[in-house]
Amino acid sequence: MNQTTANDPTPRWRELDARHHMHPFTDSSALAREGSRIVTRADGVHFWDSEGNCFLDGMAGLWNVNVGYGRASIADAVHRQMLELPFYNTFFKSATPPSVELSKILADLTPKGLDHVFYASSGSEANDSVVRMVRHFWNLKGRPEKKTFISLEFAYHGSTMASASLGGMTAMHEQADLPLPGFVHVTPPYWFRFGGEMSPEEFGLAAARAVEEKILELGADSVAAFIGEPIQGAGGVIVPPESYWPEIQRICREHDVLLVVDEVVCGFGRTGEWFGSDTFGIAPDLMTIAKGLTSGYQPLSAVVLGERMAEGLIDDGGEFHHGFTYSGHPACCAAGIENIRILKDEGLVARAGDSIGPYFQAKLRELGEHPLVGEVRGIGMIAAVELAMDKASRQPFPNEGEIGTQCRDHCLARGLMVRAVRDSLVLSPALVLTRSQADEIVGILRQALDSTLAE
Repeated sequence: MNQTTANDPTPRWRELDARHHMHPFTDSSALAREGSRIVTRADGVHFWDSEGNCFLDGMAGLWNVNVGYGRASIADAVHRQMLELPFYNTFFKSATPPSVELSKILADLTPKGLDHVFYASSGSEANDSVVRMVRHFWNLKGRPEKKTFISLEFAYHGSTMASASLGGMTAMHEQADLPLPGFVHVTPPYWFRFGGEMSPEEFGLAAARAVEEKILELGADSVAAFIGEPIQGAGGVIVPPESYWPEIQRICREHDVLLVVDEVVCGFGRTGEWFGSDTFGIAPDLMTIAKGLTSGYQPLSAVVLGERMAEGLIDDGGEFHHGFTYSGHPACCAAGIENIRILKDEGLVARAGDSIGPYFQAKLRELGEHPLVGEVRGIGMIAAVELAMDKASRQPFPNEGEIGTQCRDHCLARGLMVRAVRDSLVLSPALVLTRSQADEIVGILRQALDSTLAE
């Protein structure tokens, strides 16, 4: 309920925000006209703005607050570490206890063979680091011509020049003259949009073979790596058919192309396993992680390297001229250690796979009969409700994005934070979501769909 009073600081904050603060992925002119939402506190799966409005956070922040808001033990762990050692770098043959301990924890958690950890602060930095590592690796192997990365349309791998080039977001490319040379994109495993008359399994093979066709077109001797998300998150929660990832792995092995899996969204329980690679049986050469690594309580990301990559860089590489001031920041690593303890001790990953995840998915699929809904898809605690003009033919609405945004706004008006990607409503609530809260999400979505249809 709006609790604005004469002493409400919100107008001042909005004025200062419009005057001084440049927001990411925002039309700043429109935001200045409308005024920003000033978020002041959060607990569990809810957050509140400065006017007292409460929202059920169907996005867990930005796909990342996996253990929910208000975890005092993470704040305490960071506080203790900052009192003891607030910062020291990991350059100059130095390390700190939290960076060492977290590296061992991650080596044990990630798929077999991924045993070495390189830290950064964001998923963008981690994926940018992958480009440096992979090109350095092939140079060391005497194959400097292997430079090109193959990625997917609608992929999101970050916002730096290199990571945005890895991604397949055309709007980002157009603003910065991207992608850079050496980055190409192929059709994603998005059956609802591109599957045509094929079955999902047939299309999964076809989408994977688009990667192989690109390798053959460019020449395997020039292709360094393929990068993909187990489920494409910001691209609209694109869940690949079961046939896709086994074929991708066959193709990469056959053509000696490194396989990079971006686990920034899927990692740390979102798919009902520790990683999306576990869910889909993927054995990557490199994995990038962030977001759920600390549940957003501190900024931390990492590249986790497999044996082949690690041996090449460590045994043959000499000094690796790359890194960040905050690589392995001790307070951030302390947050990661405590966050992973919570995930383990409370069984939140198993709960996402065996309990609340299946319930959440089943409830969402009840929306599949709504006239506006073309498809409901998802696994565990990540999902999308895609709207379509015609369900049977999977025909999209004209002016793509307008209907999805309209429906999202109806959700926000009812206190549910969701995100619209084109005409899909995407969700990734915290792993601590209850069944009654899942029911509430679906109830609000249904009301929003009804209001959108009526308009």
